[in-house]
Amino acid sequence: MLLAIDTSAGTSIAVVDREGGILAERSQSDTMRHAEVVGQLIEAVLRESGIPIAALSGVVAGMGPGPFTGLRVGIAAAKAFAFGAGKPLVPVVSHDAVAFERYADGHQGGLLVVTDARRRELYWSAYVGVDELGLPIREDGPGLAKPDAMPHPALERFDASVVSAGALGMLAELLYANGRKFPADEPLYLRSPDVTLSNGPKRVSA
Repeated sequence: MLLAIDTSAGTSIAVVDREGGILAERSQSDTMRHAEVVGQLIEAVLRESGIPIAALSGVVAGMGPGPFTGLRVGIAAAKAFAFGAGKPLVPVVSHDAVAFERYADGHQGGLLVVTDARRRELYWSAYVGVDELGLPIREDGPGLAKPDAMPHPALERFDASVVSAGALGMLAELLYANGRKFPADEPLYLRSPDVTLSNGPKRVSA
């Protein structure tokens, strides 16, 4: 069983089981309240699922792409929970979870997953379908583009306001069960943060 956390778009937390599916999931689409709600949602899904922390086999973190401030809240929460519980951290690309859910719901053919990157930009990932296990095949991305310069215009587009932590967790379960490699433990910000470090105190002239 896994606790899954994603804050690449809104905030979504879930407890999943390879055999039992999504045992509990809570989501909040507000992109300005990640830090306020992530702890509450973790507590809620653990309570609803009835799964003790000791029974979890790992913690899944959605690695984005996502804006710096929001994405790092979820990754930090996942790492802190994993460390405190003595469980491994499992990184998964957030867009892959969106594609995994769409294909599981019956979508066929190419797919362009899109999420809000703010600053009038969009994150995107292009998929050509699924493999024999039902895992999405990412052809291109993740990438960052202006709305009028999106690549792969021929693909059916899906804009996700929240990345389902339930789908994120079930994708992680499928990857693990079939010995597939997980992505690198690196946040996919795809650009510099809004806030930059100061170059030092300014000189004051008399």
